[in-house]
Amino acid sequence: METKTEETRGSLAAPARVSSEGRHTLRAGFIPLVDAAVLIAAREFGFAEREGLALDLVKDVSWANVRDRLAFRQYDVAHMLSPMPVASMLELGSNPSPTITAFSLGRGGNAITLSTRLFQKMREETGLSEQAGALKSAVAMARVLDAARQRGEPPPTFGVTYPFSSHNYEFRYWLAAGGVDPDRDVKLVVVPPPLTSDALATGSIDGFCVGAPWNMIACERGVGRIVAAKQDIWPSAPEKVIGMRPQWAEAHPERVSRMIVALDRAARWCDDPQNHDALAEVLAETAYLGAPLDIVRRVLAGEFNLDASGTKRVIDGYMRFHSSNANYPRPSQAVWIYSQMVRWGQVALTDAGAKAAASGYRPDLYRNALGDAQCPVDDDFRIEGLQAQDRFIDGRIFDPSKVDEYVEGFAVKSKRMAGGGDDQF
Repeated sequence: METKTEETRGSLAAPARVSSEGRHTLRAGFIPLVDAAVLIAAREFGFAEREGLALDLVKDVSWANVRDRLAFRQYDVAHMLSPMPVASMLELGSNPSPTITAFSLGRGGNAITLSTRLFQKMREETGLSEQAGALKSAVAMARVLDAARQRGEPPPTFGVTYPFSSHNYEFRYWLAAGGVDPDRDVKLVVVPPPLTSDALATGSIDGFCVGAPWNMIACERGVGRIVAAKQDIWPSAPEKVIGMRPQWAEAHPERVSRMIVALDRAARWCDDPQNHDALAEVLAETAYLGAPLDIVRRVLAGEFNLDASGTKRVIDGYMRFHSSNANYPRPSQAVWIYSQMVRWGQVALTDAGAKAAASGYRPDLYRNALGDAQCPVDDDFRIEGLQAQDRFIDGRIFDPSKVDEYVEGFAVKSKRMAGGGDDQF
């Protein structure tokens, strides 16, 4: 295939480490999700090329694999879950290796999807409305689980993509907001994003939290019902980031800056609705998502069917790639992620831990590449949840200087000792 720019695109063939034209090649791993769009667009629409970079994109199968291949230097950078740099700096997981991020790939895209069987049971037993919001659905879930427990029935099994993931913490936050204890009342397991719909269809799981388009695909198949989106739980939460080894970033400062500039321009382009048809066509290809084009288009527009009956919902900014400082790696958000790790027994609460968590997010590298004019005017350690567009589902406020008070204030939290393995939920 010919090399293309914004009108034409190139192949996925892996180039040499430095191309014949002198471009530096960055090898990047990614998982087939719509929130990899900025990285994919940077390659396919010429933004990386204009910064003297050649992006060699590698489609991977799991987040643990992405983490390991970055640690073992098979990748220069990687599409990663927003909590992964935090976990790495806290030395959590089976193969902890220092990882930082200097660029968030945006917000949105996640949704909690229940099996149609479970959702119907919630409606029958609680009178839950078809149009019920996320919090009411969580409360209904608590009532159904309580009744099932009294009947001696086993708890439902829910899938998330990785223990140190936004999906895990968002699912837990939603459940707990309704009064469900995720460690007692349900079972959480890891399911790779592309397999979630099939797992729901076969009854292997009863629900999942995953990124687009796999949540919508389950609904289109008639096996799932979306009950909450990421925006319902915390709209400002970072979703995916570009991860890199700190030593690599220190050794290649100019390359890092060029990459950030390219990703910033790609993110602006992805946010423009006029470009969504072209972007959807690329994302739907087998080399990337391998998903139905129509579904990808509707994901980008925030228009999706909640179930097979055609119940619809439209979320403005469901996929936010650039606007509202969506790309800024804000340390207070890394500390919030840390607070959830503490809340659910993955790590102990210490001052050193909070500092280590914040060190995974590097706004200094972002500012160095783009300048202060492209950065938010408020503090890097701002109080989260104050503004209407930033509200948590339970109305709580997060002050990053008071993590201990924040965690203690939750009625539902883990009672176990802190651990750190990949099976630690």
